[in-house]
Amino acid sequence: MTTPLVVDTTVDAPHDRLVRAKDASRSIAQLTSSDKARALESIASALEGASERILAGNALDIERGRAEGLSDALIDRLRLDAQRVSGLASAVREVATLPDPIGQVIGGHRMPNGIALEHVRVPFGVVGAIYEARPNVTVDIAALALRAGNAVVLRGGSAARESNTVLIDVMRRALTDAGIDPEAVQTVDDFGRDGAKALMQGRGFVDVLVPRGSAALIETVVTESTVPVIETGAGVVHIVLDETAPLEWARDIVVNAKVQRPSVCNAVETLLVLRQAAPQLIPVVASALQSEGVAIHGDDMVAGLVSNVIPATDDDWAAEYLGLEIAIKVVDTLDEALEHIRRYSTGHTESIITTDSRSAERFLAEVDSAVVMVNASTRFTDGAEFGFGAEVGISTQKLHSRGPMGLAELTSTKWLARGSGQTRG
Repeated sequence: MTTPLVVDTTVDAPHDRLVRAKDASRSIAQLTSSDKARALESIASALEGASERILAGNALDIERGRAEGLSDALIDRLRLDAQRVSGLASAVREVATLPDPIGQVIGGHRMPNGIALEHVRVPFGVVGAIYEARPNVTVDIAALALRAGNAVVLRGGSAARESNTVLIDVMRRALTDAGIDPEAVQTVDDFGRDGAKALMQGRGFVDVLVPRGSAALIETVVTESTVPVIETGAGVVHIVLDETAPLEWARDIVVNAKVQRPSVCNAVETLLVLRQAAPQLIPVVASALQSEGVAIHGDDMVAGLVSNVIPATDDDWAAEYLGLEIAIKVVDTLDEALEHIRRYSTGHTESIITTDSRSAERFLAEVDSAVVMVNASTRFTDGAEFGFGAEVGISTQKLHSRGPMGLAELTSTKWLARGSGQTRG
């Protein structure tokens, strides 16, 4: 006999969920590191045990998504299979083994009057997340938030509602089994847009809000929120090939960055090739891309070197395709490539393929993006790849964090002052 969902759907307003999360955040903040690790191990085991149920819910989402005309990119983000569910459980276990940031002393000194100061990491309290068609985010953000001593409120969108309903129920049951308040994991999905609005305007209950999804979703959250927002931006990602780029590196890195998973924000969207390198590199790289089914939007020189090129427009240089398409442009100099990136980049990830150390160091120094690479695929911009276990998102802003966000980015700080009767004169 199936027991009822742990998620309480009897409340009449999303605000009640925020209140319960805020209340739960106080007990979560006091958990020991081993308590939190035990809770995450309970979640990981529960995910594995509920794999069939999770996949059944996900299949309903996929079926509905196809019927409603979701793009292939969104369907790919939405899809779970047995391997991905296992990967979610593994990521939760990895987060559980990471050093606990709470209580970490990041600075301090003794004042001349003898007061001892310590600057320490503390939980935010309640972390909110608004995202779309990404059931993996449901687990990743919850695991990271809990490990950092926070409660979490999730709005995962209608596209993944069946998957997220099951995932959240599984996690809440696991917390209950571990003797930890399940109200620390909340969803407002069943309230639709009212739930999202409550999160965005939950001042006093939501301490920080992280949007993940389309540029339109992120813009809405940033502009309509009254709570602090950490902006995770779209990924108009660039790779530059200069005249010293080894042919094999250029081909393999570009193909990997575009094809390995084209629907994600760290996939390359624009390839810039220095003119001296174009005759040698573009035909080989383009042929390799086309053999993987990638449509190429290119300028006149690209069209002269490669067949079946779609004439590029200004819109292509600003496009986040999130699919098997790429824009290729020939530039005269590294200066022109840097100027193009400054104009069109969303500040996510850029890479240069070169064996010229001066060009490499200049690229690292002058490109103002969250992650800047030399001779590596942009697909490595990822919290798990960076050793964070999972990620909350990839921040493209400069406050409060930048780049892949892990445990430390889900903490705030406070000052501890220990005196012995001092007064200020």
